[in-house]
Amino acid sequence: MLVVGESCKGFPIGTNPLALRLLSSWSLEHCMRKIIFELCAERLDACVAARDGGADRIELCSALSEGGLTPSHGLVRAAVAASGLPVHVLIRPRGGDFVYSDSEWEVMADDIRHVKSLGAAGVVLGILKPDGQVDLPRTHALVELAQPMRVTFHRAFDATPSLPQALEAVIATGCDRVLTSGGQDDVVSGAASLAALVAQANGRIDIAVGGGLRPENAGSLARETGAQHFHGSLRLCVGANGTRHAYSDGECGIADYIVEAETIGEIVRLLRHG
Repeated sequence: MLVVGESCKGFPIGTNPLALRLLSSWSLEHCMRKIIFELCAERLDACVAARDGGADRIELCSALSEGGLTPSHGLVRAAVAASGLPVHVLIRPRGGDFVYSDSEWEVMADDIRHVKSLGAAGVVLGILKPDGQVDLPRTHALVELAQPMRVTFHRAFDATPSLPQALEAVIATGCDRVLTSGGQDDVVSGAASLAALVAQANGRIDIAVGGGLRPENAGSLARETGAQHFHGSLRLCVGANGTRHAYSDGECGIADYIVEAETIGEIVRLLRHG
């Protein structure tokens, strides 16, 4: 019996042989994939928008203008309580590179213990060696410490010299997924690399597509990459006079930003239905 994924809810396939034959090969494959969308949020209102818009989980951080840092105790607790979604907390003690001293590693370990006590469902982290390779032993130690929480290796992955080699190292650490733009500035430029990583992973680890995900490119990325996991902040910059500007993954550079449940709902629909 065919099991139809979340992306095709409401599509009357059932087990009808004629209906199955009429589907294109891509449509059938897409229907059998369960598409997961994760909102990257640094404020409580964005967490609530994630819930209302139909996101599957939240990556919680602070200081997106710095590429994201570990959020506060109060924000973690409030996000878990208010969203009702699995909250995965970024474990990053400072901005800059991803080569950490022993004392910084201990801070990361303490933060993992702490967010686990607050009800987080997962953590997001990444450690590299000075030569840019994945720091497998110290990452593995944090993965073990985080259990039973889920662990994502973040976009430090994109800073490694060889993505195929880095993927094998991340798999060896025991991480559950890796967040990547395919080693490029954004997911559109990295689409071919992302598809290759999905193929290489072959179900051993989830490839989460993130970095410049927008409603206008969501459907094509879902088709081109074959990925099941997608990640974006969907921050719409708003000027002092209320004028809305382009989406931003970092600093808006103007007055403020908003994250709208309607936009989240739209991108979920586009990812699942094209």
